[in-house]
Amino acid sequence: MENLPISPLRVPLSKADLQQMLALLRLSWKLLESPAYHQLLADELPEIARFAPGHAGVMMGYDFHLTEDGPRLIEINTNAGGGALALRACHGESDLTPSLRRRFKEMFAQEWFNFNGGKKPLKHLVILDEDPATQALFPEMRLFALWLESFGIKTQIVDPGELEANEQGVFLGGQSIDLIYNRHCDFYLADKSMAGIRSAYLHGRVCLTPNPFVYGHLADKRRMILWRQVETMEGLGLTREQSHLLQQLIPASRLLGDLDPDQIWTERKRQVFKPVARFGSKGVLLGKSMSRKRFAELDPALTLVQELVPPSQIEDAEGNAFKVDLRLYAWQGRALGIAARLYQGQVTNLRTPGGGFAAVSLP
Repeated sequence: MENLPISPLRVPLSKADLQQMLALLRLSWKLLESPAYHQLLADELPEIARFAPGHAGVMMGYDFHLTEDGPRLIEINTNAGGGALALRACHGESDLTPSLRRRFKEMFAQEWFNFNGGKKPLKHLVILDEDPATQALFPEMRLFALWLESFGIKTQIVDPGELEANEQGVFLGGQSIDLIYNRHCDFYLADKSMAGIRSAYLHGRVCLTPNPFVYGHLADKRRMILWRQVETMEGLGLTREQSHLLQQLIPASRLLGDLDPDQIWTERKRQVFKPVARFGSKGVLLGKSMSRKRFAELDPALTLVQELVPPSQIEDAEGNAFKVDLRLYAWQGRALGIAARLYQGQVTNLRTPGGGFAAVSLP
């Protein structure tokens, strides 16, 4: 296996900060399971995200920056990458421990059971991404494939163009695909290349995990605007304490179209601008480095304006400083583990020497 972006550093995290992260994770899942919450979003979500397939999303990621006042949620990823690298960073180069192997297998097995009710075993799975061999996390996908194969599940890493898909199902080389582990960033299956998968998914012919339902209800960045609305959240049955937690952990977030552009331009250095339906650093702009021309090109209806929360930093023994992003991995509202991502530069990356995924230490 090629060199993996894993840092030797360990990032300290207080139990109090971790408890707040876990509380937000559980609270978000409570919302996902609320019919009232579904109804509240019904008119806003695209049709594909209103379809409830009956199963969740494997390896979700809740990304946080640490401040002096505790953690702040930067975004939620339904297709969070790096899980295999995070395990390696936390547990070393050896294979998974027996307990981790059980949890890992349970996650995919339960997704499959929730989809088909145990009618047949999970036999054939694909890991899906756009031109996967060119992706920075392709080595990590290969680790996933090796682990899944060790469970007796045939696993292949593919681009959507390699699949034959329609309302009858999804096929690769003439063989039926049971489950798609979706690492693709077309979250609403809108691209032409995803049309066949979309049809198979809506007809209940393939288990797609993660899926548009979970993405639309939790990870679309417009949800961060909603979650800070105290009266609306308490109207869904959240307690005052729960509503306060959302207010505290989510940076002030607004849609550009709801704001005065001249005022926001004046305040831009304290803001970060994010496309509402993309992930991570894709299209993210720091206001302090944005030109007036680029600002004018932003789509007001699809741009989130969020209070800038700079990442914390850690130094290695030589005094090299790394920015810190924390990713809490989760499934069905339960934590699978937590790791840090260390980097230099403007956005999270896996190219910084000495950076990459790092273990987290609790006191």
